[in-house]
Amino acid sequence: MNRLTCFLICVFVSETQGFEIPTSGFPEFAEYGNLVELTPGKFQFVPENRRYQRSVSGESGETMEEADQVTLYSYKVQSTITSRMANTVIQTKVVNNSPEPQNVVFDVQIPKGAFISNFSMTVDGTTFTSSIKEKTVGRALYSQARAKGKTAGLVRSRALDMENFKTEVNILPGAKVQFELHYQEVKRRKLGSYQHRLHLQPGRLAKHLEVDVWVIEPQGIKFLHVPDTFDGHFDGVPVISKGRQKAHLSFKPSVAQQRKCSNCSETAVDGELVVMYDVNREEKAGELEVFNGYFVHFFAPENLDPIPKNILFVIDVSGSMWGIKMKQTVEAMKTILDDLRAEDQFSVVDFNHHVRTWRNDLVSATKTQIADAKKYIEKIQPSGGTNINEALLRAIFILNEANNLGMLDSESVSLIILVSDGDPTVGELKLSKIQKNVKQNIRDNISLFSLGIGFDVDYDFLKRLSSENRGIAQRIYGNQDTSSQLKKFYNQVSTPLLRNVQFNYPHLSVSDVTQNSFHNYFGGSEIVVAGKYNPDKLEQLQSIITAASANTELVLETLAEMDDLEDFLSKDKHADPDFTRKLWAYLTINQLLAERSLAPTAAAKKKITKTILQMSLEHHIVTPLTAMVIQNEAGDERMLADAPPQDHSCCSGALYYGNKVALSSVPSWVNPSPTPKIPMPVLGARVLEATPPPHVMRVENDPHFIIYLPKNEKNICFNIDSEPGKILNLVSDPESGILVNGQLIGAKKPKNGKLSTYFGTLGFYFQSEDMKIEISTKTITLGRRSRVSVLSWSDTARVINQRVLVSVKKEQTVTITLDKDMSFSVLLHRVWKKHPINVDFLGIYIPPTNKFSPKAHGLIGQFMHEPKIRIFNERPGKVPEKPEASMEVKGYMLTVTRGLQKDYRTDRVFGTEVSCWFVHNSGKGFIDGHYKDYFVPQLYSFLKRP
Repeated sequence: MNRLTCFLICVFVSETQGFEIPTSGFPEFAEYGNLVELTPGKFQFVPENRRYQRSVSGESGETMEEADQVTLYSYKVQSTITSRMANTVIQTKVVNNSPEPQNVVFDVQIPKGAFISNFSMTVDGTTFTSSIKEKTVGRALYSQARAKGKTAGLVRSRALDMENFKTEVNILPGAKVQFELHYQEVKRRKLGSYQHRLHLQPGRLAKHLEVDVWVIEPQGIKFLHVPDTFDGHFDGVPVISKGRQKAHLSFKPSVAQQRKCSNCSETAVDGELVVMYDVNREEKAGELEVFNGYFVHFFAPENLDPIPKNILFVIDVSGSMWGIKMKQTVEAMKTILDDLRAEDQFSVVDFNHHVRTWRNDLVSATKTQIADAKKYIEKIQPSGGTNINEALLRAIFILNEANNLGMLDSESVSLIILVSDGDPTVGELKLSKIQKNVKQNIRDNISLFSLGIGFDVDYDFLKRLSSENRGIAQRIYGNQDTSSQLKKFYNQVSTPLLRNVQFNYPHLSVSDVTQNSFHNYFGGSEIVVAGKYNPDKLEQLQSIITAASANTELVLETLAEMDDLEDFLSKDKHADPDFTRKLWAYLTINQLLAERSLAPTAAAKKKITKTILQMSLEHHIVTPLTAMVIQNEAGDERMLADAPPQDHSCCSGALYYGNKVALSSVPSWVNPSPTPKIPMPVLGARVLEATPPPHVMRVENDPHFIIYLPKNEKNICFNIDSEPGKILNLVSDPESGILVNGQLIGAKKPKNGKLSTYFGTLGFYFQSEDMKIEISTKTITLGRRSRVSVLSWSDTARVINQRVLVSVKKEQTVTITLDKDMSFSVLLHRVWKKHPINVDFLGIYIPPTNKFSPKAHGLIGQFMHEPKIRIFNERPGKVPEKPEASMEVKGYMLTVTRGLQKDYRTDRVFGTEVSCWFVHNSGKGFIDGHYKDYFVPQLYSFLKRP
């Protein structure tokens, strides 16, 4: 299967002639009389009536691929932004030219927090439409009539601030399918601009590829910019037309322009198209827009002096921060310290399993103190565990003490910025308890901001921690530029301009308005308040804003004009006349979701839940409490799409492939408690015995096999040194119909003349279920007959199909359980993306079981029926720490060496040492035959024994 990230087409057979289907297309953009030509930059900017003319077949000799099994006829994206309320439609049309049925997957990335409002598809003349139901109702309808050869769902993406909507259909030869998805979001101002991001990944050349973005802002557009996100490939293709209050971006590359190179069949359209803009604020700091019974109040004052701040930097320096992450964090911190103003106060807390402070008290940001803090940070050497609880409590204590001693300016703002890349491993480990400790100790005038780095950090925990304490959280991944991301995050949260911002609307009740009280306003951002009113009873809407700035109390009074906006919107066919209602609903539901997660009692949570559900159904949007039911006109075929849950306690995926299963169904051995290391006397040396119960057979690293023999209570180890691309059989049991194979990948380059190999892909086949599971370092693919479902390592999900349970723990493990008494666990090992040698790889753990048939074989399977061994004549080895012994097994007499290998189930970074007897020469004598006898041609091939 060829998996493409955004618009995914699965192709299984040879290519055939392409075939065109008709298209209705999107309506063209209205011509604006006041549009003017922008100054040309890297992209070609021209007025609307000078659009780029795309070449067509016959004019430039351009043609599509002559033989293509699945033709992507059109890929169209249309966005309209009206006063920061963005509505986006994604539409694709596909035809199957193959003589065989094909799986076609519509897989698009949308911004996290966006609400899906509609989805439809037409499969060979049969139309499927969507409706929003309460989640349990949706699931009941889904279970009554599941679609044949079709699935749908929402799953989380590894990309920052993105989620995936995915639906899959199996279409017959010659069939046509059209997908159309609608979603909406509010544009948030950060660092002085709004950013509208469209993730374009058609996956292949499209006969018609069109992107249109309209921006309609009654306040007036201050600037609009489209940065080059495609490395110059599409110079001159995006066309921007801009007027005083309206702008249009058109991106319509021809087939020739889409190609990566002139004779390439791959598309260069693979990434984000970004529109950045800001609105005019020269005349007033706030804008009150009223229309159709709803209002929106935008507030972003400028030209104010920053308020003095008291800031504690809390930096994770545990062992997992070693390397580039720590280096970039140090470089970013040095720049951040230089940005502190003389009236600011600060200190630094760094923590691993211990907590240290650069200064026990806040100090003024003088040049001397900043220089000393830089020297302290430069000397940090990452090591040890992660004690988040104590580090945060120490930072809170420093700020509280400073406040008690009268050291803080009454007009100042207090901030804590936490930078961490992992879950707590030392001290308090229970996340809810850490939240409670922080909440109980932090004062109302302190804001906590969190920056999560890497794949292992529990970002949901950081979000809750920050949102509970007047802050925000952001996540960056280890393969990104940590330094620039950290500086960007700091700039976003470290320029407080106002305190205690209050919005008052004298003629309205509090229940009519979204959140109207804000702890701080930071430069470059924007406060948005929305509400509803009765137009029959209210002729004018008045607002009064009060806030404290650095030097004075600020009072702003605004009287809204009730008719101006209606007149403006009526003149533009692309303006959304319903934007005030949508924006109010969007803000209200998000606010209620945040309140729900912090509800003090079950009764309060139930009341909030009821309100969210009512609004979600009324406004026809998918939220964590609703599901989208997609069905044909007859209602006998249905699919179900849930929103990724907002609650951390629930799973993060929503790709339904069977039923969810409770956590208790996951075997306890997946996360065993570590066993204390016990010295064991051996002649001439002492080694450590460290096998965590219950015992398992495992393969780790490059690759090291550790075979536990329960009758002998021994661990026997051996390595396999082979070549990248080779597929090794691990378990082959044709009688039981169970197969496990692993394909090797190589390191990026040799080290000391040797190229290490690792398992990059593992394949599991359960014949009685006709189920194949392929696990790579990127995805987890589940296939049963003609149905295929793909999960990401960024998901947390549990999928069950009759006898087989698949449990995915985000960025950590996949556990496969058959009939609850046979289990396999796969561990994901991530390495730094730019590491010169190492690559991501997989480890596999299999507990011994008597459920295999006597014919079970393979590098691991043969030991499910334990051979007789005898280890004797223990003696000092050539290396004092590694004693030798003789081992009698299968008629051979082998010399084995005592050593240590790693079990990563309890410590995924450093591993737990396990003592074992090592068999040399790729296990020769211990395994049956030669290791090359275990090569198989395909990932799902059973082992053919001589």
